Amino acid sequence: MPIASDVKLGKDVRVPQPELVNFYGCTIGDETRIGAFVEIQKNVHVGARCKISSHTFICEGVTVEDNVFIGHGVMFINDRYPEATTDGHPQTEADWVVTPILVKKNASVGTGAVIMCGVTIGEKAMIGAGSVVTRDVPDFALVRGVPARFEKYIGGK
Repeated sequence: MPIASDVKLGKDVRVPQPELVNFYGCTIGDETRIGAFVEIQKNVHVGARCKISSHTFICEGVTVEDNVFIGHGVMFINDRYPEATTDGHPQTEADWVVTPILVKKNASVGTGAVIMCGVTIGEKAMIGAGSVVTRDVPDFALVRGVPARFEKYIGGK
């Protein structure tokens, strides 16, 4: 099953093509909408009334608060120093550390953005399409570019 039995789905979660997603060990809040070809891994919490667009990857260690928009093809990265092997042997979960990511309520993450581990995206912040976020984004900030840089404050600051 593309949606594993250990997934906790809130009330009125909408996944129009459940056969085209991969969810396991995660929690998804009420009224959230999720597009096709989305993977949400274990220990991820997605809040209520979020929209997660197609082709997005949300890895272990990510928390998405309520009312967050995530555009198409957004990638979250939870490992600061990824490697395939340890001492010549394939890595196991014991060989690496998940570095968490927090996306605060009402934030928007543009299409094709890459969110590096260890960052917090502030409340009502906006990430421009194609940006690579390598450091914290303040509340109400618009950032864009590679790496993402502060452009201005928007709505509320």
